[in-house]
Amino acid sequence: MNHVTKTFGGAHALTDVHLSVEAGEIHALLGENGAGKSTLMNILTGVIPADSGTIVFDGKEYSEPTIQQMEKAGIAFVHQELNVINDLTVADNIFLCRELRNKIGLIRQHEQVARARELFESLGVDIEPTAMVSDLKTSEKQLLEICRALYEDAKLLILDEPTTALSNDEIDHLFEILRRLKEQGKSFIFISHKMPEIFAIADRYTVMRNGEFISSGYIKDTNPHDITSDLVGKQYVDEDVYKSRPLGDTILELKHYTGTGFEDINLEVKKGEIIAFTGLAGCGASELMQTMFGALPYEGGEMHVNGRKLEGSIVSFMKNSVAMLPANRKENSVVPDMEIIENFSLAEQSTSRNKPFINPKLELSRYNEQKDSLHIKAGSPYDNIGSLSGGNQQKVFLGRWMNIGADVLLFDNPTQGVDVGAKEEIYKLILQFAQDGKTVIINTLEIPEIQKVADRCIVFYEGRIVKVFDHSEVNEHDVMLYSTNAIQD
Repeated sequence: MNHVTKTFGGAHALTDVHLSVEAGEIHALLGENGAGKSTLMNILTGVIPADSGTIVFDGKEYSEPTIQQMEKAGIAFVHQELNVINDLTVADNIFLCRELRNKIGLIRQHEQVARARELFESLGVDIEPTAMVSDLKTSEKQLLEICRALYEDAKLLILDEPTTALSNDEIDHLFEILRRLKEQGKSFIFISHKMPEIFAIADRYTVMRNGEFISSGYIKDTNPHDITSDLVGKQYVDEDVYKSRPLGDTILELKHYTGTGFEDINLEVKKGEIIAFTGLAGCGASELMQTMFGALPYEGGEMHVNGRKLEGSIVSFMKNSVAMLPANRKENSVVPDMEIIENFSLAEQSTSRNKPFINPKLELSRYNEQKDSLHIKAGSPYDNIGSLSGGNQQKVFLGRWMNIGADVLLFDNPTQGVDVGAKEEIYKLILQFAQDGKTVIINTLEIPEIQKVADRCIVFYEGRIVKVFDHSEVNEHDVMLYSTNAIQD
């Protein structure tokens, strides 16, 4: 791929990007979230067209590739979100849309099972072809996707974060299969943020940043520190927003807290403190935050707020002064058919002793109070919530929690999908909340965001806390090193 450029609505997603992959190699494609990796792979596989640039695969140039052309050429994309059909058998998934049929059109089930078994044995994969896919482990589904691509005789397999849900033993097994296939001449584009994996499996690498090609070379000629420097670059960070403040006593305590995606978390947070969780996507920080709000069940350990052990439903956490802004605002915060004031009042209605009676005058008074305090730009409170921008919707949800006097505020990617100006306002609000004695925990992948608001930065890797930085110590390079497990204490 040479001189590939792509814009969306005037915004440059890719600018003059180059990528070359050799036959029989594993090539690591690296970049932070938003670097342009997915866009580049979607162009390579014919999902979207490039504005300019050339693609040459196996000696043939493709000026306007389609999905069908690139699949026929031998390119397969194994996505991070698996595309297997749970309600079919393993063999049926392998032969989906290319079933073996007899003269009258009936599927030759026994032959499909036999061929699937032969394929698995050749790869050292221990999966029963007649099993239902719904009964497979995540690692087995991952291998099934790869086997399905290999049955199509793919020459180049794109693996997007293939180890996210795998154990160490399962990762080792996957890597054995990749090395075996590499010896047979298969090529791989391996997308990952995990430095130990990259240096264990890849032959060469390409780094992208902000939609641009940054560097490429042989893994044996570099090291994790140099690649990390290429990944994050030298970014100017405006820290004027951050203000230190005196902190109170411990208000939140986690003791050996364990749940889905995280384990053995020990943490103390003080009144008026702002803590930032960070790490790679899937590191467990978001799941921890959801469990701290009662949205996911905990499996062990304890959580205490104001000296009281919390467990049970979301409403019980809310009644004990814990609030949360979830990452997916559209799915988990917005009630799209409701008015602004109805969206604002939901938390109060859920926890109020006056249920099921509603006092419209009191609700309107409280809404107007928070509208002024949070600088919400809105017309009538009876307009639909969809009439507001993303940033103002987020402020309405902040007001939802201020309305019930929450003391512990959990914000999962609070500035996701809002514009730059609204981001700055949200940063200032977070600092004001802390100044007023609220305890704030944010989960974010944006290091500049952490530098603008957080007193401490908690770095997660595969469900565990691996590093704690004080505000003055936070920088993109070091956070990335711990997030990718390139360095260990």
